[in-house]
Amino acid sequence: MPVQGLAPTDFANSPLSRVLRQPMLLGLFLPIQNGGWSPSLLPRGTTWTFDYNAELTRQAEALGFDLVFGLAQWLGKGGHGGEQRYRETSLDPFIAVSALSAITTRILLISTVHVLYGPWHPLHLAKFGATLDHISAGRWGINLVTGNALKEPVMFGMDRIEHDTRYAMADEFITVLKRLWAEDENLTHESPHWTLRDAFVTPKPLYGRPILVSATGSAAGFGYAAKHSDLVFITSPAGAEIEAALDALPDHVAALRKAAAAEGRSIRTIINPMIVSRDTDQEANTYLCAILAAEDVGAVDGFVGRASDSQAWLGHRREQRVLGGNIQLIGGPERIVDYLLRLRAAGIDGVQLTFFDFQPDLTFFGSRILPLMAQAGLRLPDGIA
Repeated sequence: MPVQGLAPTDFANSPLSRVLRQPMLLGLFLPIQNGGWSPSLLPRGTTWTFDYNAELTRQAEALGFDLVFGLAQWLGKGGHGGEQRYRETSLDPFIAVSALSAITTRILLISTVHVLYGPWHPLHLAKFGATLDHISAGRWGINLVTGNALKEPVMFGMDRIEHDTRYAMADEFITVLKRLWAEDENLTHESPHWTLRDAFVTPKPLYGRPILVSATGSAAGFGYAAKHSDLVFITSPAGAEIEAALDALPDHVAALRKAAAAEGRSIRTIINPMIVSRDTDQEANTYLCAILAAEDVGAVDGFVGRASDSQAWLGHRREQRVLGGNIQLIGGPERIVDYLLRLRAAGIDGVQLTFFDFQPDLTFFGSRILPLMAQAGLRLPDGIA
């Protein structure tokens, strides 16, 4: 029987176990691509540069956030188009997020990697991941993704692999990773996809293995996540409008939890809200209207029209993409916290936040919304988690 090893949640003192004591996990989806999450031309200070994202990460850690995440993409010249050449420029999340371990001490760092593109081999990632685990003192994790965009594998000289087959390959890839992290003897593995002969990885990760994350909305993706993931980044199957999302999420989350229970496991769900907030509902809506009025039409059309077989964003309408985010929370601080409470009741364990203009909007969130989250029981005071 292959050795699968221990998970970070098997250690009470692991960084993952520590943050999972929070009633609602709090993450930041870093804008490591130009245009962030909103193809709008309204002026803002948000930029894709490492220095900007490093400062955001320091700010999030100081506020008590639990994790940061980075988007992975492969785009040709011009990105998704429009006046801003939306997302043409982006940092690699594996390198950029890993580098944040040198300037942080507590926050979890999740790197996204397309493991089926190009020359990736499980032995590479097992060694890199074990190294990053030690550098970060157990705070690093991988969001393993299979790729859904038609043009991405073509850039690597590959044909797109069928959706469910990709998840079967990802299952094999991560199983080999877990064995390399756990087994004390050389590993030999042969399949049509990957071959290893007398492979071995040291040092072993500090808490069994790095943190494992997946992002999915399909049955095949749920099956993969149920077997392997600690955190599952889910999407609203009903689009970005919050009331529709709240109606749809309980059944969606229940299906994932049922799949995990069948594997004898439990998982935590996280979702990506775009937050637009000001002191009052009226001021927040004024801010929203300014963002929408400055729509970069070409960028929105290019983004919505990209060829993809993703099943996670099928319910999202074109007009919802101008602001972006998987769900959209608009209003004053009290209304935002009420939405977060309702998301928690719908089965959501954490939120991975995005903003239109990250630095000032994160500052507002920290000063006006975060204290109300603590009062509502969604966040524990500093030093308890």
